[in-house]
Amino acid sequence: MEFAVLGLFCGILILCIVCNVSIIYALLAGFVIFGCYAKKKGFSVKEILHMAGEGIWKVRNILITFMLIGMLTALWRQAGTIPAIICYTIHFIKPSFFLLMVFLLNSLVSVLTGTSFGTAATVGVVCATMGSVLSVSPWLCGGAILSGIFFGDRCSPVSTSALLVSELTETSIYRNIRNMVRSALIPFVLVCILYTMVGMRTSHTQELPDLTGVFHQEFRIVWWTLLPALVILTLSVAQLGVKISMLASIAVALVLCVWIQGMPLMELPHILIFGFHSENAEIASMLDGGGIVSMLRVGAIVCLSSSYSGIFEKTGILDGIQTTVESLAQKTFPFLAILLTSAAASAIACNQTLAIMLTQQLCARTERDKERFANDLEDSVVILAPMIPWSIAGVVPLTAVGAPQSSILFAFFLYLLPLCRVLDGIRKKG
Repeated sequence: MEFAVLGLFCGILILCIVCNVSIIYALLAGFVIFGCYAKKKGFSVKEILHMAGEGIWKVRNILITFMLIGMLTALWRQAGTIPAIICYTIHFIKPSFFLLMVFLLNSLVSVLTGTSFGTAATVGVVCATMGSVLSVSPWLCGGAILSGIFFGDRCSPVSTSALLVSELTETSIYRNIRNMVRSALIPFVLVCILYTMVGMRTSHTQELPDLTGVFHQEFRIVWWTLLPALVILTLSVAQLGVKISMLASIAVALVLCVWIQGMPLMELPHILIFGFHSENAEIASMLDGGGIVSMLRVGAIVCLSSSYSGIFEKTGILDGIQTTVESLAQKTFPFLAILLTSAAASAIACNQTLAIMLTQQLCARTERDKERFANDLEDSVVILAPMIPWSIAGVVPLTAVGAPQSSILFAFFLYLLPLCRVLDGIRKKG
């Protein structure tokens, strides 16, 4: 029965994607399906709603982070931070190597800050804007950003996902990072080669435009406008926490909006809620976006998907699947079983945190070596979650940078790492 319930939910998800219907409807249907299953198991409606509420309460910090991302991406535009970064750096960029630079830059910043969402909302937005200026395909640029931010999200010592895996497996995060660097070395080199080749073969602007004059029509471009970026980078490296770093950057950006850009105080709430919008068509095409409203859809996805976790935990709907996973690991090899399980968990959970927890719970007995198991989780569920089109792991960053969901197809690192691990497992098995 459990397989039938989960299969029905996955079928509805796939149907919504094929019919180009919002997955929010599928998630609502999933809540009804899992609620009916819990009801059949003997739980009352009140108990089911309480279970769902517990699941949502667990992700309250994620919802707060979404709100901060919306405000941050709007204020970095209005304060002139993004225009300043573009004006100061665009002349150092070689268009043919732009995709490679995007991947490397986002990888570096995500390693330093430990946050995929924060990196996408800051450096990712800058890269996407510059890509638009250079006429680089948004899906290619979005793919390079996605690859970079999850390279760091996977192996940063301050990454919440890396810390979660370390805690669940009872292993040292620094020993895990050492193992992750080893398993990612070949895929990383291959990704660099791919982005270089694709960048050299795709069309883009050959001559870099001078945007200083364009941006000066609406912004004062001075070095002070770089402070919000410097603040969030410094505080993130100092490991003061993602929310504290974002709040500090928001506070500095608010001051710059009023002091440097001359924005009336009464207009700031509108920017924070609805994002930045320029009346200049040329600037609007590059910078419009951000705001709390831009995060409402992903917030709804998180609330609905997280409501499932409490129902799963109380009803034991996943218990029978664990035996199947163990059998698959014995017939093949542990990583393949973990990878397939993580794909299903990511599809059901719709977010990275819950997917990690479900995969760890279902696969705990497939690999006895704790460090190896931790590395298997990092090389599977951590980077597989953003590949699910309806998972917030990929939806939030792509929404923040304004890239289409088709960008997932060009996030080469997310494919090559598990593929290399599978090929290595087949070699050892044979």
